[in-house]
Amino acid sequence: MLDESDRHIISLLSENSRYSFAEIGRKISLSPSSVRERIQRLEDAGVIQSYGIKVNYDLLGYGMPVFILLKIFDGKLSLGIKEINAFEEVEEAYRITGPYNILIKAILKDQKHLQKFVDKLINYGSPTTLLLLSEIKR
Repeated sequence: MLDESDRHIISLLSENSRYSFAEIGRKISLSPSSVRERIQRLEDAGVIQSYGIKVNYDLLGYGMPVFILLKIFDGKLSLGIKEINAFEEVEEAYRITGPYNILIKAILKDQKHLQKFVDKLINYGSPTTLLLLSEIKR
């Protein structure tokens, strides 16, 4: 069972996974050793599964994030999932319900890169592309 301190720790680590035990402790009025024990318990319980980074793709030359809804052709779902998972442009992919089978978040360089990526996806199904205008909440 999670208490308010556990929830606050999770919130802080979601904001910045590099906060030290002491920094977190100062923010929520707990000792660093108490914070360490709580984080270890959350990790052991599987509540905290991993730590990550947020990349500024613009600085790497990949300034076009897109979402793509893909309706896979009959009989190509298993192959499509396997192949899409291997595409380097794909940051996230989910199997979903509704008229589409897969939701993809891809990070691309520009419109030409988008066109080439969509051309690859057409081998597996019918894509609908949604360009991201701005991030509201992550």
